[in-house]
Amino acid sequence: MLTEVTRYYQRGGETRRLDAGSGRWEFLRTWDLLARLLPPGPLAVLDVGGATGVYAGPLAAAGHAVHVVDPLPEHVAAASALPGVTAAVGDARRLDEPDASRHVVLLFGPLYHLIDRADRIAAWREAGRVVRPGGLVLAATISRYASLLDGFAKGHLDDPVFAGMVEGALATGVHRNPDAVPNWFTTAYFHRPDELPVEVAEAGLELERIAAVEGPLWMMARLPEILADEQRTAQALAMMRELEGVRELWGAGSHLLTVARRPA
Repeated sequence: MLTEVTRYYQRGGETRRLDAGSGRWEFLRTWDLLARLLPPGPLAVLDVGGATGVYAGPLAAAGHAVHVVDPLPEHVAAASALPGVTAAVGDARRLDEPDASRHVVLLFGPLYHLIDRADRIAAWREAGRVVRPGGLVLAATISRYASLLDGFAKGHLDDPVFAGMVEGALATGVHRNPDAVPNWFTTAYFHRPDELPVEVAEAGLELERIAAVEGPLWMMARLPEILADEQRTAQALAMMRELEGVRELWGAGSHLLTVARRPA
């Protein structure tokens, strides 16, 4: 893993990132999608790039056998301390896991930190190798336009360095934080929606669906207020279920969730 990316996560931002605001909305929407997409359990789940176990913990609590693989020892230590979760240091491109050994493989972190397309395909293929025939691979990716929208929402585009980062990401998909500014996201690859079906097919998997995770709501200034109210949160979740498959909105979100299946 790139040293800059390692330093970014060693600062501990991933530990609390999903606790409030747009991060909390990302978690709620991702969990809502998981609840609807996963087959009846208990399941053997491999959480690749699972960080501190933010999804592994709830999945284990729901009765699934969850193993986290992450490149950072700090993340592995935190995840393995969760009840029912095991964890090990590893690389998404070369998984130390038996063929066809899991019902579900999650790729919620790796694909947007693999700048080279060949590495992303390798991660897809490894997930396809490890999952059982007919099993699911669920992958999160960041939208090509996320830094542009975030830059306007948070005022980062007033900084010419950030504006240059956005221009680079829009042109090539590669987002680079040249000075490792702490409150800006680290080096990453931002997908266009039309790249995902091609990557899935090249890895030998079958595309089932693509869903918007946060949708446009992640940019709303009132989002924390909505999430603080149980009834409004339920309304937002219900409405996003109706909109998650609308292609015209995919580019306006921060993340997409791609659902693929290993051929039976």
